[in-house]
Amino acid sequence: MILSLDMDSEVPIYQQIRDRIVEAIASGQLVEGSSLPSTRQLAVDLGINFHTVNKAYDLLRREGLLRVNRKSGALVQRDTRSGPPEPGFTAEWETRLRTLLAEAVAHGTGDPAVLDSCRSVLSSFTSLAPSSRHANPSADQGDSAS
Repeated sequence: MILSLDMDSEVPIYQQIRDRIVEAIASGQLVEGSSLPSTRQLAVDLGINFHTVNKAYDLLRREGLLRVNRKSGALVQRDTRSGPPEPGFTAEWETRLRTLLAEAVAHGTGDPAVLDSCRSVLSSFTSLAPSSRHANPSADQGDSAS
């Protein structure tokens, strides 16, 4: 897995690391049980402080995507085949989604463009990842708190 980071971005480096790892899981590049470099090794590879990598890994651990162990290092804990999300995930995700959609609307992006962008980004993951759809896709729609 190759992480591409923008050191000049306003997005904090730890957040970029977290985001790239989530994208790698979503696209199937990382699957459950995949090991990640140690915090120190990734920091050396990227030329950054290991505390920055540690912060990204800890965030992923709290989100339930990584398992971090002093002996075995960091392992992917969930992937697209892990089944339905943990309780509470959908509500938290919808809160973040609401903010992203609000940003698009505030900048004057119309509904069709927003929906097209959502479909395009989602298909970029689902076309690469192993089957991640539940047997009953309509059950996911009912999980919404709208």
